[in-house]
Amino acid sequence: MPPIARSLAAIITTATVLAGCLPMALFASGSGSGYSGVRQDWGTYVASKQVNAFCISPKLRFVIWEFEGRFGKKVVMQSGYRDTAHNNAAGGASNSFHTKCMAADFYIPGVPKDQLIAFARNLPSVGGLGCYPGRNFIHVDVRDRPRGYRGPVTFSGC
Repeated sequence: MPPIARSLAAIITTATVLAGCLPMALFASGSGSGYSGVRQDWGTYVASKQVNAFCISPKLRFVIWEFEGRFGKKVVMQSGYRDTAHNNAAGGASNSFHTKCMAADFYIPGVPKDQLIAFARNLPSVGGLGCYPGRNFIHVDVRDRPRGYRGPVTFSGC
């Protein structure tokens, strides 16, 4: 094989391997009517200025990227990190994973909630899943699953 062809093959192989390392979330869209009225906080779409998207654990960030990559659209966080006072005001559990930077309530504009639930059930890194009747968002946290659980711990209507 001529040296130029060998070099070209090496470049193509390297580019292909590196492309496989990119999270598909990089290609997710954050445009359209479902995103009007939302803002960005630390690169994450949030439903209001009260939503704190700064404190997100790396494991939770990867879960969010999984959703964005799967559905090709950015998530909109309804709730992220909460300090104790905010958590109490929101009616959160005293040991809420929101207070540990390990939970997010979110939706994806144009994606039915049942599709988000089904996808969350199959992600090994989702430890807790909450579904609220009459609300457009789901709760996802990255707690460790209890021994023997093949899916996430589910609550509130899942």
